[in-house]
Amino acid sequence: MAEPAFPLVDSHCHIDMPQFDADRDEVVARARAAGLVEMLIVGGVDEDAGHRRALEVAGRYGLPATAGVHPHEARIADEAVYDELRGLAREGRIVAIGEIGLDFHYDHSPRDAQREAFRRQIRLAREVGLPIVVHTREADGETADILEEEGARETGGVVHCFTGGRDLARRALDLGFLISFSGIVAFPRAEVIQQVAREVPDERLLVETDAPFLAPPPHRGKRNEPAYVVEVARKDAALRRTTPEEVGKLARANYERLFRRPV
Repeated sequence: MAEPAFPLVDSHCHIDMPQFDADRDEVVARARAAGLVEMLIVGGVDEDAGHRRALEVAGRYGLPATAGVHPHEARIADEAVYDELRGLAREGRIVAIGEIGLDFHYDHSPRDAQREAFRRQIRLAREVGLPIVVHTREADGETADILEEEGARETGGVVHCFTGGRDLARRALDLGFLISFSGIVAFPRAEVIQQVAREVPDERLLVETDAPFLAPPPHRGKRNEPAYVVEVARKDAALRRTTPEEVGKLARANYERLFRRPV
């Protein structure tokens, strides 16, 4: 891989997942070679204790991690889970609560359970003083309603892998949230997402891969990995009529401010 042209952060990846078990060292090395100075490993509480795996992998590579109950797993959320998240936050082992939110596309957990877990984790984030990482799919209005009703302005956070409409973007920005774009922004038919990417203020922009999912062109159809965040930066730069270097600079500064983590 060519020498990096500019430093980048991947603000959301899952390199702890089994898809990387065979070559995780090489994946991290490729990311470093591509210019990445930071990768945030987002850990999900599930029946296999995925958040603990994320913490272990993050520690191995000197990277930060988050933990939270994804809407897919909301059915397993109970007081013991919330107590564990509270402890991880107070011990300084995570930099955010997440990813949390609503997913009405797959409905792997009942919607009422998703709503309750989302609300509880926003309250928990307010309690421990951490930002939140929000997942939302086909639930723009309810996601924004809950963020507003639960005082998420106090926590701050990011709507990750943005796939919503302009109204969700406006309401999230009004709460002080950041908007993060994944490889989807480079998909040919992502016109609405691309329009939002043009409009997001400089101080609210983040980039991510969501690896191993959603590889951007020209890697579409392959396993995604953090090194490919450079393609997201390039697409965002083209949409915003600026340079990839400038997108990288903005995203890095915004990442540092949101997660209170100098890179």
